[in-house]
Amino acid sequence: MKTARILLRVSSNQQLEADGDLSVQRQLVREYVEKHPDWRLDEKEYFEGSKSGYKNTVEERDVLGEALLDAQKGEYQILAVYKDDRIGRRMWEIGSYVMRLKSYGVDIYTVKDGCISPDQEDIMGQMMLALRYGNAQKSSSDTGMRVKDTARKLVQKGKFMGGAAPYGYRLVLSGEISKHGRALHHLEILPDQAEMVRHIFRLSLYKEFGSAKIARLCNEQEDQRRLAPGDAWKSGTITSILTNPIYTGHTAYKRRERIQGKYHRARAEDWILSDEANEEIAIIDWETWKSVQEKRAQRRKKYSSPSPGERKEQELKNKELLPLLDVLRCGACGGKMTNGTGYNYWTVGKTGEKRTSRIPAYKCQNACQGVPHGTNSRFRASRIEPLVFSILAEAVGNLLKEENILETVKKIKTRKYEAKQRALLKERQELETLQKKCTVMEEHIPDAMTGTYPVSLKELTELISRNRRQIKEQEERVQKREEELAGTAGEGGARKREKPGHPSWEKIFLEADGAVKRVLVNTLVEQIEMTGAKAVIRFKTGKETLFPKL
Repeated sequence: MKTARILLRVSSNQQLEADGDLSVQRQLVREYVEKHPDWRLDEKEYFEGSKSGYKNTVEERDVLGEALLDAQKGEYQILAVYKDDRIGRRMWEIGSYVMRLKSYGVDIYTVKDGCISPDQEDIMGQMMLALRYGNAQKSSSDTGMRVKDTARKLVQKGKFMGGAAPYGYRLVLSGEISKHGRALHHLEILPDQAEMVRHIFRLSLYKEFGSAKIARLCNEQEDQRRLAPGDAWKSGTITSILTNPIYTGHTAYKRRERIQGKYHRARAEDWILSDEANEEIAIIDWETWKSVQEKRAQRRKKYSSPSPGERKEQELKNKELLPLLDVLRCGACGGKMTNGTGYNYWTVGKTGEKRTSRIPAYKCQNACQGVPHGTNSRFRASRIEPLVFSILAEAVGNLLKEENILETVKKIKTRKYEAKQRALLKERQELETLQKKCTVMEEHIPDAMTGTYPVSLKELTELISRNRRQIKEQEERVQKREEELAGTAGEGGARKREKPGHPSWEKIFLEADGAVKRVLVNTLVEQIEMTGAKAVIRFKTGKETLFPKL
């Protein structure tokens, strides 16, 4: 008797409804399993809700990982699905996944096509599997393109594309029904929130305030704070309002773009706007919105961030000069303390020489976004670091005297080493998958040349070139992981007994530079909570120390 489990996947929230696609899938697959007298339906089933099998990789889909792990344990032998595209629609990844399940003794059966898992020696079957998911991927790609083209045309006509209502509006039934039988909505202005939107635009346009300052000002007025979409105004919310053309009556498309599975804000010049404004939902005029965008662009240019290379170098400097940056938390809100360093600028009178001095400090990132704080949210490094380091220096000496602590540290290092080993193995497996994919594609070049392959020779060549670039990038990631692992293997070792005349561990800690202090702090400390009156150190060993008043 073989144990069978069901895998269900739906791509949208609407399909989750009781009478939607999910219940139909489950019923059909159950009936299919019951037709096999030598199968036993297991209670456990695998389910993915609102998850695209085309956009999401196998690694990003936890359910597939769980099914693979259970197969490795030998918990079941049959994975039953409604259609093959419920497993996924990515040509190379899903074929590889099917064969990995097969290697653990699990066959995939679909209601439509029966068993789709070829034997390990069946090369032709594996080629057909690749073709099956190649067609599925192409179908998804074509569908996605049609959806985008349709959305683009609808937006250009001024149609609202659905989703949550932006701040300042609510959704009301339009009286129209979609071709899928769903009631459609349109936007309606909320007067109080609309006035708040105008106020935010005025602060940006006439006073040229940044998002953080606008949020802070709005939170200081109780009547304005009550109108915030959450507990308080935040800089991100203000930015979202100031950059959304919907407030001019223009609907927009492609304001965000998906890059490697994550959404990023697209450039304004790449947006697709409706041809005409809908005056019924316009809160501000187009000229006001455009002027705000120009002033924000000028402000960005004035306070432009450094290049990626310079930014990375500055981050390293910050971590050296602010050794507590990784563990410091705000005691008022729990937010991460970030670099709050200030600068003094002056000119020497006699020579005209311009000089600057740096004042290292830590600040709460939530307070910077305008969230009200009843306590101090910015601390000078010179005020808190000496006290923290004196306590840690004493702790270092005490911890090193306790053998059980040394054993704990050793176990922590072992866990870190094993975690890096697993990370390296994962990167190597990904590299192997990419290399196999490239080999398979290269083998099908003759088929593409004769027109018997589902993609053209040009498309296949582009896929191979892209795959080779991915292989090169993956090789670099593997090398980086190997270097990290080698560095971890070289850490520590037996602690040597201090000789007379040698400096104590406490002294070594206190005299170390910022980079060394940061490493030691991160090794010993889980987190430090700061408030205006006190601070608490929580060590990774479970111990806790309360500061005196700062």
